[in-house]
Amino acid sequence: MPAIETTALTKRFGDVLAVDELDLTVREGEIFGFLGPNGAGKSTTINMLLDFHRPTSGSATVLGLDAQDEIGEIRERVGVLPEGLELYDRLTAREHLQLCVEMKDAPDEPMAVLERVGLAEEADRKAGGFSTGMSQRLALGMALVGDPDLIILDEPSSGLDPNGIQHMRELLREEAADGTTVFFSSHILSEVEAVCDRVGIMSQGELVTVDTIDNLRERSGDAGEVELTVETVPNDLGLKVMDDVSDVEVDGDEIRAYCHNGEAKMNVIRHVDRAATVTNVVATETSLEELFNKYTGGGRDGLDDDARELAEEREAEAEVTA
Repeated sequence: MPAIETTALTKRFGDVLAVDELDLTVREGEIFGFLGPNGAGKSTTINMLLDFHRPTSGSATVLGLDAQDEIGEIRERVGVLPEGLELYDRLTAREHLQLCVEMKDAPDEPMAVLERVGLAEEADRKAGGFSTGMSQRLALGMALVGDPDLIILDEPSSGLDPNGIQHMRELLREEAADGTTVFFSSHILSEVEAVCDRVGIMSQGELVTVDTIDNLRERSGDAGEVELTVETVPNDLGLKVMDDVSDVEVDGDEIRAYCHNGEAKMNVIRHVDRAATVTNVVATETSLEELFNKYTGGGRDGLDDDARELAEEREAEAEVTA
């Protein structure tokens, strides 16, 4: 049974199509990265999964339950870290966790949860004095209460320092290892690349691709590059006529070949090694950021996720071009 499944899920805000016939399946127990530029429909999709927005058409199930008719049971089994969650300034970290435990009727010990998210020493400190990173750790702890079957995280790395991001990454891997599904929306592509099993990329309300990052590299026809340093560059390398080599650059004693797949990289290394003395080899893969730009046309930074604000932006553009 999929943890999340949508069929032709669509949401309109007036004349603006925020999510367009989304067909998405998130497998049980995987860490799934949900990506897209601002205004692509990510937050609107999450809000429909949690019944904060009703879809214009289409359907969604969460843990096999209807996202509209059975939302009460869904919320009992799902942990959520929404973007921009506001804490209660006058409550301590321990009191926030105790409130979550009582609301979910969960057996969790607040101190044990705070220990997991690295806030045990701040247990009795009021949240009003927390830094952004500390607030985000506490919000993550609140999402973990009740041992949820599914965790939905919207920009979970916001405000975290590198140590906090590493700690969160380890927590998510622990949860997935225990069978919990993690649905992870983030702008920090390096973090998504480090932790996610598969990714889905949204652009202008449409799901443009879903796959593992390795398969996305393969399908994009760009597996990265290989750079070789040699004692002397041969007069006729012959690399440009090799299969799956898109371009070759030579700069001094360095040869750089751009390849469509990993096998082509190995063929380039063997070919150059036969023709010259190789002193160094560096191979790089296409980054998730490059893949993201390829599938989204470079992204659309600056627009809010809320589709109603996107509507205002498009109306302004229409007035300029009219």
